[in-house]
Amino acid sequence: MDRFECYELCVQSPRFVVPFLRAVHGGEPVVLREDFCGTAAISRRWVEDGKRAGQKWRAVGVDVDAEVIERARAENERAGMGEEIRLVRGDVLEVTDSDGCDVMFVGNFSIGYIHQRVALVRYLRASRVRLARGNAGFGGGVFVCDLYDGPGAFKEGSITRVHPGRSREMVRYTWEHREADALTGMVVNAIHFQVEVDGEVVARYPDAFAYEWRLWSIREMREAMREAGFASTEVYQDVGPSTEEGPLRHGREMREGGVVCVVGREKK
Repeated sequence: MDRFECYELCVQSPRFVVPFLRAVHGGEPVVLREDFCGTAAISRRWVEDGKRAGQKWRAVGVDVDAEVIERARAENERAGMGEEIRLVRGDVLEVTDSDGCDVMFVGNFSIGYIHQRVALVRYLRASRVRLARGNAGFGGGVFVCDLYDGPGAFKEGSITRVHPGRSREMVRYTWEHREADALTGMVVNAIHFQVEVDGEVVARYPDAFAYEWRLWSIREMREAMREAGFASTEVYQDVGPSTEEGPLRHGREMREGGVVCVVGREKK
C-alpha cells in the first residue's frame, strides 16, 4: 500500500459522505464539484452510486497538486470512469470556469488552505454562483465543508488508530497537531502511516501528508457564507447515510472532538 491508498482507507469515508451530501441537498442533485479533491475518492463514489441507482450523476474534481490529479485519473480509469468525472488541475481560487453544479464539497479540512478572510469570501461567492447555475439553471444547491473546532482545536499532540486493510494489512494511522497558534488561527498538522502484515512492518510513511492551515471557526465560516450571499447556513455533527438528527441548534449539543460540516444553502 502506498500513502494514497493509506489515506483513502484511514481518512476518507465516501460511502457515508456521498449519501450525507445528497440528504443535505434534499432534492435530486446530479453534479458534484469536489474542490481540493486529492485522488477524487468522493467524486468516484458519487458516480458509482448514481450508476447503482440507474442515474447519470457527474462530478468535477479540482486540485492544484499534479501528482494527485494523475493518481485520480489512474483510479478513474481503473474504475471505468470516463466522461462522468472531469478532473481539473488548478488552484481553486484561480480556476475561472463557471460551470453549474448542485453540490460543492470541500472535505478533510481543506478549506483551511485559504488563509485570508477576503479570499475565503471571494471563493464562497464564486461557489454560490456555480450552485445558482446547477440543476439546469434552477439553483438551490448546497456548499458543504468540514471543520474541526472546540476546546481541543489548538492543543498540540497526536492520536493513533489502527485500520484493517483490504487484505492482510493493518495500517497504523497517526494524526498529529504539530503546531497551533490560537492568536492567528494557524495550525500545522501531519499524517503518518505504518503498514504491517502479520505483525511485520512492511512500509512506513512519516509525514505522508503535512498541512499548514488557517483554522476557521464555525462562527467565522457561517459569517463568511452569509457575506458571500448564501441564503442560510446549517451545522451538522454526524456525517453518515442519515441526517435524522438534523442540524445543530445550540453549541452545547456538540460532542467532544468538534468535527462538523458547515452547509451553505444557495436558496432557502
